[in-house]
Amino acid sequence: MRAVVALLTTVFVAGSVSAQTSQDSPHLTPRNGVQTTAPKDPPPAQFITVNSGTKIPLTLKQAITTKSARPGDPVYAQTAFPITKDDQIVIPAGTFVQGEIQRVVRPGRVKGRAQLQMSFTSMIFPNGYTVMMPGAVQNTPGSTSNTVKGTEGTIQGDSTKGKDVGTVIASSIPGAGIGAIADGGKGAAIGAASGGILGLATVLLTRGPEITLGTGDSIEMVLESSIELDQAKAHKGTTAQ
Repeated sequence: MRAVVALLTTVFVAGSVSAQTSQDSPHLTPRNGVQTTAPKDPPPAQFITVNSGTKIPLTLKQAITTKSARPGDPVYAQTAFPITKDDQIVIPAGTFVQGEIQRVVRPGRVKGRAQLQMSFTSMIFPNGYTVMMPGAVQNTPGSTSNTVKGTEGTIQGDSTKGKDVGTVIASSIPGAGIGAIADGGKGAAIGAASGGILGLATVLLTRGPEITLGTGDSIEMVLESSIELDQAKAHKGTTAQ
């Protein structure tokens, strides 16, 4: 009888200890007789806003020229300098930026400048975190022959075609004068033809300068609207910024 009482007492005490342990350790869940740690809820997402109008310097990863570019062609670039906000890096240098060609206009033979319009559509962080965005070209730093016009960010090339035509016409006058001196006026027509018509033909058969952006060239992108960045995802797998 004493043995039965002792056995019942032992079972009761063990059950009480087990119950108390379960209460003191709410994260321990029995599974197949093995105590396991219950998964913790992920921390709430912390978003940071990169405002519309933010300028982001890019470096082109491939060459682009109006001579061969077509609407829909992809554009690949990388951020050349980190973007910060509230004393932390929100867009690190080396972040990939993807876009596409929107419009291409080749230079004319008499007048008309080359034009190139591109837009940027997504940003891929080094760890693969991807954010969709609307971006346009704001500037082409370092270029001496291209300018950017309009809110859509159209790159416009230089053109000297009008000056070339005027120069050729002006140069035909001395040619005619030399011919006139040579044989009393008859040579004027010859001088004008050789000095003017040939020059005009050369100018009219060639186009003005194309827009050419090389690999490694700088482009300044501007955000056309604000974007929200999940900082936990943006810095996942990277050292603290």
